[in-house]
Amino acid sequence: MATMRSLLFIPADSEKKLAKGDAIPADVLILDLEDSVAPENKATARQMACDYLLERPDNRQQQIWVRINPLDNPAAGADLAAVMLARPDGIVLPKARSADDVILLGNRIGTYEIEHEIESNSTRILPVATETAASLFTLGDYRRTGQRLAGLTWGAEDLSAAIGATANKDASGRWTAPFELARSLCLFGAHAAGVRAIDTLYSDFRDAEGLRASCEEARRDGFSGKLAIHPGQVEIINRAFSPSEEEVEQARRIVALFEENPGVGALSLDGRMVDLPHLTQARKILAAARPRED
Repeated sequence: MATMRSLLFIPADSEKKLAKGDAIPADVLILDLEDSVAPENKATARQMACDYLLERPDNRQQQIWVRINPLDNPAAGADLAAVMLARPDGIVLPKARSADDVILLGNRIGTYEIEHEIESNSTRILPVATETAASLFTLGDYRRTGQRLAGLTWGAEDLSAAIGATANKDASGRWTAPFELARSLCLFGAHAAGVRAIDTLYSDFRDAEGLRASCEEARRDGFSGKLAIHPGQVEIINRAFSPSEEEVEQARRIVALFEENPGVGALSLDGRMVDLPHLTQARKILAAARPRED
């Protein structure tokens, strides 16, 4: 399973920013055709995204995804028609209303995979699953979307506009209750579906300490990666979502202990009890520590 710690948005109509993509250590570059591109530049952005995908080296490990426009926007069809021939690794779906949107998008992608002789189900989908009020009531249903689903992520700005909130953070910089709920539902919805939970972006790209704290909190809570809006955020995100040497060593010891004692559900390690949930977590840590390819 490919690593997805850092997912960086790049406006697909920015030649300058696209040119810097190869040098950015993000696990995923998301070529954006939605919010960061003005309506009059959409057609240009589609062609530039397509060209960028076609020009990438065959041995490039960095994933390249495309954020299309919402499915209820006519531009979404044009987006898919333009980029699918260039074989993106995945599609980010904004303003997903429910699992039905992912299924619908998957069917459309499947048609293009056949047309362009792309391996079936190889184009993954990452929905932004909390950008409408109604979407919050569907977050437990993504388990039925099938193998294209790569994860779930969430967003606060469009949700703020949708419900008329005057702010989504309090004076201390923490999410207010409605948006903390959206974050939590996304987290649990992703894990219920057996996919990654990707935390939303940290908007103040000049605040490195704030970003670091946000990443550490997200990883603590069960998120495995984070969206980024500036290249300067990427290395902080990568470090925060990579297990430390101490965590990896402890995980190895737990796995080894259970392998040495097959069939036992609870064991003692350094004077404390470890059981099967600890083994599950240890295996996840070791999987996250593997090199990107990966």
